[in-house]
Amino acid sequence: MQYIRSGDEILSIIIKKDFHKDGIEFFTPPEFSQQLAYMKRPKDYIILPHVHNPVQREVFYTKEVLFIKSGKVRVDFYDEEKNYLKSIILEAGDIILLAHGGHGFKMLEDTEIIEVKQGPYAGEMDKTRFESIDESQVRLEE
Repeated sequence: MQYIRSGDEILSIIIKKDFHKDGIEFFTPPEFSQQLAYMKRPKDYIILPHVHNPVQREVFYTKEVLFIKSGKVRVDFYDEEKNYLKSIILEAGDIILLAHGGHGFKMLEDTEIIEVKQGPYAGEMDKTRFESIDESQVRLEE
């Protein structure tokens, strides 16, 4: 599990496919409008049936979770001012939560991604696009 930060701000949380831990672990701070956790429970463990109560929430920024189903993708991270920070490669089975800052993607192989984010969908009002870095500027982090 890895946090990508700009100063004190969490830009992204990456859970690699080989992450394992007993019990439950929430990776996100409680104030995030998108929560991300990992659960490992033994056989016959029971989670009681439940419904979720209506709770009004206010969401100002879209946070998205991507599940890399197949392939390989490079994620380029930017701070809130659109300054390039670094890049990381994700592979099939990896999961990433994109919380703050900017991000861009380059598919390094044919890739399938499942995306989960808050709704309702706001269309083009949801994002501001900007120019990607040149390939010569890529700084890969392991």
